[in-house]
Amino acid sequence: MKKLIAMLLCLVLLAVSALSLAEAAGDKDYVVGKGKLIVGITDFEPMDYKDENGEWIGFDADLARAFAAALGVEIEFQEIDWDNKALELNSKNIDCVWNGMTLTDEVLAAMTCSKAYMNNAQVVILPAAKLADYATVESIASLTFAAEAGSAGEAVLNDLGYAVNAVQNQAAALMEVQAGTSDAAVIDALMAAAMVGEGTSYADLCYTLPLNDEQYGVGFRKDSDLAAALDDFLAAALADGSLMAIAETYGVQAALIVE
Repeated sequence: MKKLIAMLLCLVLLAVSALSLAEAAGDKDYVVGKGKLIVGITDFEPMDYKDENGEWIGFDADLARAFAAALGVEIEFQEIDWDNKALELNSKNIDCVWNGMTLTDEVLAAMTCSKAYMNNAQVVILPAAKLADYATVESIASLTFAAEAGSAGEAVLNDLGYAVNAVQNQAAALMEVQAGTSDAAVIDALMAAAMVGEGTSYADLCYTLPLNDEQYGVGFRKDSDLAAALDDFLAAALADGSLMAIAETYGVQAALIVE
């Protein structure tokens, strides 16, 4: 019996030791070991969206694909509920959040993030016919806004004390305004430039009134060494011109942080 107990104790110690070694190896080794980087996203043109063949493309999608290739792993894009992004990350359903994510205090507290790589702002979306009636931040105070749940847009509206309809994603926020079920929306400036106005699916809408200035980063699990690995990758991609080339493909080069 004593020998059996000793053997069981030894097996437990070996299991604990193996787990400790796995944790000590770091998040990068975890991703490389399984051979796949799972990227949490939403449908957000021009950062992550599907082409006519159903393939994920966009500035962030292409950049994430290049980073995965540099790690020597495959990539998988996983649509998530943006409001649950930290939960998805910590449960290892995804390995990073890479979707035009604003580096808010909440995000920085919940994740280990890359350095900022792109500038952005939250802007107001209005029907073009009503633009002249709402030229200031004060004038829009009586409106009801659609904003993605858990987004920087929802946060800035809450800070202002404005009425918010929380919706699934930023595309849904645009649909709310188009349908007249919300007076206005607040979305990312980069998405607004790609999705709103003449020549787009929302030709009758326009964007105006930036409500803040912000920056995008990529979020990893707390204390993940993948954040530093991505910083090194982005620095190299900037130096060799590949980062700018991807940005120019999607027309976001003016927002790229190049310092």
